[in-house]
Amino acid sequence: MTSNAKAVLVGAGAMSRKWLDCIKSIGGVDIVGIVDLNPANAEARAAEQGINPDIGTDLKPMLEKHNPAIVLDVAIPAVRHGIVSTALAAGAHVLSEKPMAETLDQARDLVARAQAAGRLHVVIQNRRYLAQLRRIRRLIASGAIGEVTGLHCDFFLDPHFGGFRETMPHVLLLDMAVHTFDAARFLADDVAVSAYAEEWNPKASWYERDSSALASFRFSRAAVMTYRGSWCAPGLRTSWESTWRITGTQGSILWDGADDIRAEHSLPHEAGRLLPDTQVLEIPALEPADRIGGHMGVITDFIRATQGGPIPETVGSENIKSLAMVLGAIDASEQGRRVEIVI
Repeated sequence: MTSNAKAVLVGAGAMSRKWLDCIKSIGGVDIVGIVDLNPANAEARAAEQGINPDIGTDLKPMLEKHNPAIVLDVAIPAVRHGIVSTALAAGAHVLSEKPMAETLDQARDLVARAQAAGRLHVVIQNRRYLAQLRRIRRLIASGAIGEVTGLHCDFFLDPHFGGFRETMPHVLLLDMAVHTFDAARFLADDVAVSAYAEEWNPKASWYERDSSALASFRFSRAAVMTYRGSWCAPGLRTSWESTWRITGTQGSILWDGADDIRAEHSLPHEAGRLLPDTQVLEIPALEPADRIGGHMGVITDFIRATQGGPIPETVGSENIKSLAMVLGAIDASEQGRRVEIVI
């Protein structure tokens, strides 16, 4: 009988509950330790989950004691590089919250460390695993709208998080927009090569730093992405996944970020007509090979990969391309000009 893989959780905040729920549902993993600067948080999370792990405030001795195969990194971004570096050096595979690093240099370093250690560092880019996103990608891949020329996204919500997000610099771009940027890169099947952005904080904002932004990107095959967003926009909320218009050389797709996907193909232009006729396109169904399930999907793929399965598509060497869009936008905002993105 194969024994369960040992895992250590780092960070026992609110997000860790969803991770641990997924781990329990998937099975095959034992949480042998929880590390948090506030032991009471770790003890509360363990009691909630009905488990009895070691509780500590320092990752390194926890790793030395238990030699886990897996480290689950649900800590704040400021300590991510140290956590992942320490875990990889101890021979563990790591699943991290996003963003994968605070700087591109740190991200490059983590990619190199994972490769040198022969271990996985995977980022829980959970919205990559949305069913509707997979269906749209399948429609684009079919050629039904031709080549993608534009991806245009709006994101407007008004969450009152409390905690670190309300004091975090570049909070919208760094903590949330990465999901939309990653989805755009996935749909375009391309990499961004330049970025422009502006950030601001609306009047009456409950955030200390800029909570709103606009950004644009150019991809290597000439497609353009535009993004307008705010975490301080009361009323008429968009989906958490943004609302989308995707344009192609032969048609367009609209997605409300929830269940409504619509697409049209342009028919051949007839002489003397201003606007060509259009034809409604059928949205493809999911197929068994589609990777879906949000957090559950990413965590399942990660655990399978640690057991010799396929490398998840949100592995650090791929996710760095999405982080580069975020950091490129931040750099452009700070410099007040368009900047090149070099991974």
